[in-house]
Amino acid sequence: MMIKILKYTGLSVLAITLLLLSFSFYNIRDRHRGYLVDIEIEAPSPATVHAGFAAFKITPEVIDTWTDVKGNSRYRPREGDTYEDVTGSGKFDAVWISGFHNRKPAQGVYDDLWARAMVLDDGQTRMAWVALDALGMFGCDIIDIRKSLPESLGIDYAIISSSHTHSAPDLMGMWGPGFLRSGVDPEYMEYVKRQSAAAIEAAVAALRPARFRFAVDKENAASMIKDTRQPIVINPELRIMQAIDKETNETLGTLVQWDNHPETVWSRNLLISSDFPHYLREGIEKGVWHGDSLVTPGLGGVAMHVTGNCGGLMTTYPDVEIDCPFTDTVYLEPSFDKVRAQGLTLAQLTIDALNSRDAVDMDQGGIELRAKSIDLPLKNRIFRLGAAIGILDRGLTGWMKFRSEVAFWQMGPASFLHHPGELYPEIADGGIEAPEGQDFNIGPQEIPPLRHVMPGEFKFITGLSNDMIGYIIPKSQWDVKAPHTYGRNSRPYGEINSLGPETAPLLHSAMMELLKVE
Repeated sequence: MMIKILKYTGLSVLAITLLLLSFSFYNIRDRHRGYLVDIEIEAPSPATVHAGFAAFKITPEVIDTWTDVKGNSRYRPREGDTYEDVTGSGKFDAVWISGFHNRKPAQGVYDDLWARAMVLDDGQTRMAWVALDALGMFGCDIIDIRKSLPESLGIDYAIISSSHTHSAPDLMGMWGPGFLRSGVDPEYMEYVKRQSAAAIEAAVAALRPARFRFAVDKENAASMIKDTRQPIVINPELRIMQAIDKETNETLGTLVQWDNHPETVWSRNLLISSDFPHYLREGIEKGVWHGDSLVTPGLGGVAMHVTGNCGGLMTTYPDVEIDCPFTDTVYLEPSFDKVRAQGLTLAQLTIDALNSRDAVDMDQGGIELRAKSIDLPLKNRIFRLGAAIGILDRGLTGWMKFRSEVAFWQMGPASFLHHPGELYPEIADGGIEAPEGQDFNIGPQEIPPLRHVMPGEFKFITGLSNDMIGYIIPKSQWDVKAPHTYGRNSRPYGEINSLGPETAPLLHSAMMELLKVE
């Protein structure tokens, strides 16, 4: 009898083990086997570039609401939190907000979220760029968007960037109702994909002969950013590109990049919002208003905001003061009034920069484009577990490595570099250190700084593009083991949400190759 029990027990354990292994291998399967990006297109002779813009909403519908008894922005029924079953489904149909922490269902919508698209066509190359109001989107989902585009659109390359707002629905799985439960709503994910593709299609239909204006505000936004991790490296520049219809002189669209987290409303917010990009875009399009008074006319067209290098961490921390652009009010505590003051200030700086004598016009140009897929090792054990059990819904291309992507393009006096996560700004602009207490006892690896070797007068480096992989940390600043750098008593935050210490050197090398720097 005992032998039979042991035999059946062993067979049961083996069956369960095989089932779990099959489940894990299914979860980490490559969603796009054989998919590869390898593009190198030289710019044609300068000619008129056509530009088209479109904006499609991706706002979720928040129906079921809830009561936060303790006011801690965490849904915990055991603490007395309750929900109202408006949908009548018999369960809590929550919209889980990404960022800061999980268990955070939305209670409503403050402003709409968008998929805003720009398409450029120089007669040889047609490329699209979509800016999403999202914390991030995995590369496999972005490939789904690309594959859904009709061939008739003639898109040679599509870039999808996320703003990294911390008040949008979870598209990655990390911010659901618990550590082992995804917060992604599959129906909402498909909606975002459809709207992104629709925005590209509408932008193609809106193509017009265009001229371009490039501008930069170098320092006036500096007071609104804080670097929360040493070394202190901040690039406060607003980098701007405006497309203007050659025939009507009307603005087709305006693209603005800033190196900061859109999380000014901070962690207790329970309303869906794009954060400061909402007021930035609205101010650019419709004008900067104070009550019923128009302070500065808007430019019209479609405004796009994209996020630069926000690792490190670049943020409008609650102790950062934001001045109201119209009154003597100074906002300190997180609120939508603070967000509005920040966004409208950024809109005013953008319009002023485009109207300045330092702005540069481009009447004709061409698109030089290079992009390639890369494999990155997955060292983070929490991310490995998340992939294996299906919380992080992305596939691997090999044993604990997955496909990501980098891209570079240039048009006239401006160059654009795209990377897949939150780059620490010292990798882009210089200032990498090798502090005492680092884990590897090495000097700076990611040198020279990327922006120092980029061509052109206006240099855009956009993060969270074509994938989301977390923080990209200089290897010489990697700090998990004690003793810790800069006299800390504990490990810093960034490494927890990074693929691993090899990510930054590998990405830096890949981008230097795109820039053709040896």
